[in-house]
Amino acid sequence: MTATLVAKDVAGGYAHRTLFEGVDLTVAPGDVVGVVGANGAGKSTLLRILAGELAPLAGTVSIAPPDAFVGWLPQEHERVPGETIAGYIARRTGCAAATVTMDTAAAALADGDDGADAYSVALEHWLAAGAADLDERMPVVLAELGLDSPMIRPDVTLMTSLSGGQAARVGLAALMLSRFDIVLLDEPTNDLDLDGLDRLETLIGDLRGGVVLVSHDREFLARSVTRILELDLAQHTTTVFGGGYESYLDEREINRRHRREQYEEFAEKKADLVARARVQREWSSQGVRNAIRKAPDNDKIRRRAAAESSEKQAQKVRQMESRIARLEEVEEPRKEWTLQFTIGSAPRSSSVVATLADVVVRQGDFVLGPVSVQVDAGERIGITGPNGAGKSTLLRLLLGHQVPDEGRASLGASLAVGEIDQARAEFAGPARLVDSFEQHVPSWSTADVRTLLAKFGLGADHVERPVDELSPGERTRAGLALLQARGTNVLVLDEPTNHLDLPAIEQLEEALDSYEGALLLVTHDRRMLANVRLDRVWVVDGGRVVER
Repeated sequence: MTATLVAKDVAGGYAHRTLFEGVDLTVAPGDVVGVVGANGAGKSTLLRILAGELAPLAGTVSIAPPDAFVGWLPQEHERVPGETIAGYIARRTGCAAATVTMDTAAAALADGDDGADAYSVALEHWLAAGAADLDERMPVVLAELGLDSPMIRPDVTLMTSLSGGQAARVGLAALMLSRFDIVLLDEPTNDLDLDGLDRLETLIGDLRGGVVLVSHDREFLARSVTRILELDLAQHTTTVFGGGYESYLDEREINRRHRREQYEEFAEKKADLVARARVQREWSSQGVRNAIRKAPDNDKIRRRAAAESSEKQAQKVRQMESRIARLEEVEEPRKEWTLQFTIGSAPRSSSVVATLADVVVRQGDFVLGPVSVQVDAGERIGITGPNGAGKSTLLRLLLGHQVPDEGRASLGASLAVGEIDQARAEFAGPARLVDSFEQHVPSWSTADVRTLLAKFGLGADHVERPVDELSPGERTRAGLALLQARGTNVLVLDEPTNHLDLPAIEQLEEALDSYEGALLLVTHDRRMLANVRLDRVWVVDGGRVVER
């Protein structure tokens, strides 16, 4: 079944704050709409509104036909304690809910209730969701995605036991197994390896229904979307751009230049009219004063002429003021927030940062090694490879966080390690953000901490909130702020572009260009790999590390 989603004049946010308003969007079969904007602009909120998970502050969202199957896959892979891979997929595809509804309708029908129509509708929805053959299709798709090892059993393996990359592939499997008429995707590329990205791009291209996706992966956007919806937090505007991502970048730049030129033209014209009106008022007042001072009391003709002249001057003033009032007001473009990011430096470390000699690590049936590598001071190394290949394990070995089962691992001296891990675990828990940050930099005053976080777009509304209530993008920016606050000579970044908005990613790339310490960069962001200067690239695959 094909379906069309229509959003009219939609506003979203919270009771105390409107994030966006005036969204007009039509998603027809075959459309792929990319939603972009700064962190905090309301992209995830918009998806929740389109999915029916959240009521809009204003406007309406309608779907034709009304019984169309809308699927929403959230930004973070929600790992419910005790939930298996099979249970997760059934929940995310809507099959679990459809099964419960059908079982309830069947039980009511068996009890003799007049529920034949309800059962018919529930059965039809159950079949449309693909629940009838989900168990048969699931192993095939999981095997296709490389999730068919003896360690992964869908009915037994818990989602909480999977790595970030494996959880991302399970999320991709849920999308491939779904039968949605309209698909809403929130950061679907997070933690996916290059093969997973290719599969996702192919899948989106083959979908018959409409797609609305939020992503900060520039290459993915360029390859996938047909239109762009921009939520501009700085200007408080929403704009739909036709064409793909590259076309959007060009058109956005042209629009911004035109807005600035229009405002400058308006401001210049208004300033000129105001100056001329001021001169006219001065002439008028000066003329009246001179006429009163110089005219004899009995010279009625001169007095009348002076009065007429003053009236003419006053009329000119009124005309000028009328022209000012008739000017079409052009609002000044607001200055956009930009992340001014630098990485704090520390004294140089020893010439050798870390060494692994014939190291072997065993995790169940998975074996990493033997690995023999060395990281030198100031060396810049990119690390890529499939999900589950052992990249995060390799990082833990290099940093001394994990002891190898065989071989020797050693660390250099005078190391100041700065790290953004895949799970963003540096900031987690119920504590306020400002308190959590102060724990990492105890020498800093609260005022200095608040000032630094504000520079990273984390204002008063963020620093007072519990860390767990912050979005992944906000936690990532807090991690970047910590890198600036603390000096480092060894920088470890594990999927740093996950959850970051486009301007922040570009600022991170610029900061890395000027960073002089050792760098270990794990990423599947194809444009970042091309933009960041690297000395070597390690490919981790099948438990082996190969230099490319």
